Amino acid sequence: MRIITGLYRGRAIKTVDDLSVRPATERVRQTLFNMLANRVDFEGIAVLDLFAGSGSLGLEALSRGAGRVTFVEESEEAVGYIEENARALDCEDAVEILTMDAMSFLNARHGTYDLVFADPPYSFDKTGQIPGLLFGSGMIEPGGYLLIEHAKDLRFENTPLYVAGPEKKFGRTLVTFFHQPVNL
Repeated sequence: MRIITGLYRGRAIKTVDDLSVRPATERVRQTLFNMLANRVDFEGIAVLDLFAGSGSLGLEALSRGAGRVTFVEESEEAVGYIEENARALDCEDAVEILTMDAMSFLNARHGTYDLVFADPPYSFDKTGQIPGLLFGSGMIEPGGYLLIEHAKDLRFENTPLYVAGPEKKFGRTLVTFFHQPVNL
């Protein structure tokens, strides 16, 4: 797996060999970042990568100019790969890596972010709570975005806290974009 573009373009990212981590494929990352290009100015932004796995989404954001990325991952093996990838890219000063459960992180309300990636396991039964926790706690800056990669049978509705959509389908996976409603 490689970084697609930006400062670290073409650099390899290592990941866990087994199926306990589902890294975002190059095709998925390319499509998501193309969609984000019209919505987000990456220069200096704060990014949160929840259920980070190998950290491919957060590292891609750093490559495109993000100022800092917080990685939250429960698997110590996966955290080891994120640390190794950050060292290999010489970006340790721009990352914070937390070995903890993503829901514990969200409930503790750590920081504010311009862009949040969440890629929970498909079997994770609290995926539907993630947007409400992030937008309800003010962890997403005004104008910020949340992207959740999830099984295609999970659907989100708009609420007073957030707008769910657009969605992008990749096989059995959907990625849903979330943002704050625009008050006219």
